[in-house]
Amino acid sequence: MTFHLQTMTKRIEAAQGASFLDELNTNWNDHNKALQMIRDILMYMDRTFIPSTHKTTVHELGLNLWRDYVIRSSKIQQRLLNAVLELIHKERTGEVINRGLMRNIIKMLTDLGPAVYQEDFEKPFLEVSADFYRAESQEFIECSDCADYLKKAERRLNEEIERVSHYLDAKTEAKITNVVEKEMIANHMTRLVHMENSGLVKMLGDDKSEDLARMYNLFRRVPDGLSTIRDVMTSHIRDTGKQLVTDPEKSKNPVEFVETLLEKRDKYDKIISLAFINDKTFQNALNSSFEYFINLNPRSPEYISLFVDDKLRKGLKGVKEEEIEVILDKVMMLFRYLQEKDVFEKYYKQHLAKRLLSGKTVSDDAERSLIVKLKTECGYQFTSKLEGMFTDMKTSQDTMHGFYAAHGAELGNGPTLVVQVLTTGSWPTQSSNTCNLPAEISSLCEKFRSYYLGTHTGRRLSWQTNMGTADLRATFGNGQKEIEQATCIPSSDLKRCLQSLACVKGKHVLRKEPMSKDIGEDDAFSVNDKFTSKLRKVKIGTVVAQKETEPEKQETRQRVEEDRKPQIEAAIVRIMKSRRVLDHNNIISEVTKQLQSRFLANPGEIKKRIESLIERDFLERDNVDRRLYRYLA
Repeated sequence: MTFHLQTMTKRIEAAQGASFLDELNTNWNDHNKALQMIRDILMYMDRTFIPSTHKTTVHELGLNLWRDYVIRSSKIQQRLLNAVLELIHKERTGEVINRGLMRNIIKMLTDLGPAVYQEDFEKPFLEVSADFYRAESQEFIECSDCADYLKKAERRLNEEIERVSHYLDAKTEAKITNVVEKEMIANHMTRLVHMENSGLVKMLGDDKSEDLARMYNLFRRVPDGLSTIRDVMTSHIRDTGKQLVTDPEKSKNPVEFVETLLEKRDKYDKIISLAFINDKTFQNALNSSFEYFINLNPRSPEYISLFVDDKLRKGLKGVKEEEIEVILDKVMMLFRYLQEKDVFEKYYKQHLAKRLLSGKTVSDDAERSLIVKLKTECGYQFTSKLEGMFTDMKTSQDTMHGFYAAHGAELGNGPTLVVQVLTTGSWPTQSSNTCNLPAEISSLCEKFRSYYLGTHTGRRLSWQTNMGTADLRATFGNGQKEIEQATCIPSSDLKRCLQSLACVKGKHVLRKEPMSKDIGEDDAFSVNDKFTSKLRKVKIGTVVAQKETEPEKQETRQRVEEDRKPQIEAAIVRIMKSRRVLDHNNIISEVTKQLQSRFLANPGEIKKRIESLIERDFLERDNVDRRLYRYLA
């Protein structure tokens, strides 16, 4: 067999050019057939003699001889490797090659054993491939934008996977794809994501979902690939978000401000869904980014409440129930990002009160749905007062039915009165502003007071005229009637009322001198005799400030700070009751943690509350370590 193979080797060595691999393949096939026949003839020897003497079987012996005298012949070994690698290079550069012949040659190497395939082909093949893709990637990146480069990288990766399936050993797939990934992706990641006018930031800005998906799928194959995308995306969202919430122009209109936030959120939700297969780590990065920049604007809680107010007053008219739920869910998503949830609660309660008392809420179901969502998110304590407001509205209706049932006959055709009786603790605190009501209304109010206190014991009524509305019948023209009352309404409220009567287009019930949008101290007003309207009933609402003025904002903030004090003290007492002894830093840490679902407690304020509790004998300082506190039962 050795002599025969030496003759064969000379034939193969003599083959020139492209016929070399054909000659090798033909002789290999002949050798294989001969081996099978010899194995069949010597089958008995293979089964009995070979195992007992621990010698090599006939077939294996034939393969070893082919390996040593043909494949590893000094004139064939390198030539074979060069020929195979040259064909692969031709295929990579677009030429068509004989894949059947390649499959046979590679199969021959694998049949000779893993060591032959790996040492004589796979190892040099991977080295040459690394050089090829290193050079090609450098060439591509200099002349392509990010999207085109990624398309080329993806195509090369798929080509190598296809090549393995056609004629290489299956175990080579992981190794060759690793080479392509390293040379074409890992080595250029940073440059690709930061490419000017085409990198990740540009793709995010232009909603290039297909390109982003390609980047995600390629980068996830290499170490730190996804974290590279995630870090750049997070940085971009935080920067653009910060610009948005700190831009005075963008903050002028609270509703537009929140709508812009929601559009931004929808945009990135869509990208993460379509391009990043809802990757949880990307969703977490998006959430942390929104939480970061929303809280940079101290007015975010107020603006989100104003957005809700706008939607529940008029923005949801004619909108389907499912769509309302979607909008409310989006509001809740922004609410979760707020660190000062108690500030939102304060504004939301004020706005809800105005909607309920003016009868301007679009849907009771939508109002209740949002309260249920807030209750689920923050617990019963957060919404108990809000639910109490709805209860008061329902009870007030029953009270008015009872009042008119008792006094309807004696009231005759005079003014009618609708009273909402509000429980002090459930509704936002309002200063009781004086207002001199007309005599007819005053007497009616007194009748109601007598009726109400007669049916309820131990209660006290305090009129909040500034929270009410009035329907007034008037005749204009020919100077028939002119009503002038000393109202005693506070300046800021009076200005808003006069603005509504004199400055709203199409509703100039009063004339104003000089004519301007703002109300000045020296402005003069008179009844507009020429006022006409096609409508029998003209509705004039008080001009509502879209957002609080600076003094109002300060007042709200002060009320919030006051409301926080008992909550901080309660948290300190709960912790100390459980722990008995605790040092200063741990109290600060645990109180902050306990209250973070409602607001971010200020360490300075916690310290003041501790001092207050010490003064009232709830806590005491340790005599030795002054930073250690003890709970006094």
